[in-house]
Amino acid sequence: MPFFFYFFAILSILSAVCVISVRNPVHAVLFLIFTFVNSAVLFILLGAEFIAMMVLIVYIGAVAVLFLFVVMMLDIDYIRLRQGFVKHFTLSAILCVVFFLIISFVIHSSAPNVSNVINYNTNNVKAIGNLLYTDYMYAFHLSGILLLVAIVGAIALTLQDKKKGVKKQNVLEQLTQSSSVKLVKTKFRKGVEWK
Repeated sequence: MPFFFYFFAILSILSAVCVISVRNPVHAVLFLIFTFVNSAVLFILLGAEFIAMMVLIVYIGAVAVLFLFVVMMLDIDYIRLRQGFVKHFTLSAILCVVFFLIISFVIHSSAPNVSNVINYNTNNVKAIGNLLYTDYMYAFHLSGILLLVAIVGAIALTLQDKKKGVKKQNVLEQLTQSSSVKLVKTKFRKGVEWK
C-alpha cells in the first residue's frame, strides 16, 4: 500500500511540474488532467472515495475540459506573451510567495486537529460537510474567490475589442437601417430579377 501511494504521489508531482513547464498550452491542460487523475487515485488510497469521485467529475469532467476548449478557441500570440516574461518575473515570483503565505496562514489558522473532530461512525459526505462548512469555512470561501477571479480573467481574455480582423455586430446600425429589406411581388414561377 505505501508503494502505490508514493508511486502516484510522485506521478502527481511530476505531472504538476509538467503543467507549468511545457510550452504547448494544450499539452499543459492534458498534464493537468493527468494530475487530477493521480490525485483522485491518492484520495481513493486514503479512503476518501467521495472526494475522489468529485475530483473526477468536477475537475476533469468540467473544469479541465473547459480549460481545453478555452485554450483551443483563444488565438493568443504566445511569442508576444513570452517577451515580457523576464521583465515581470521577479514581481510575479514575489506575488506568488506572498499569495502562498496568505493561503497557508488562512488554512493553518482555521485547521483544527482533524483526528479529534472526525466521527468515524458517519458517512464521508456528512463528515466532509461538517468540516468544510465549520472549521474550513475561510479556506472554502477563499477557493470561491479564486474561482471568481479565474472567471473574470477568462472573460477579460475573450473581450478583445482592438484586435484587427475581427468582425463585430453593431446593433444600433442594424436597427437604424430602413432599406435593408425590400419587399418584392413576383409572379408565380417567374422568379425575381435583381438590378
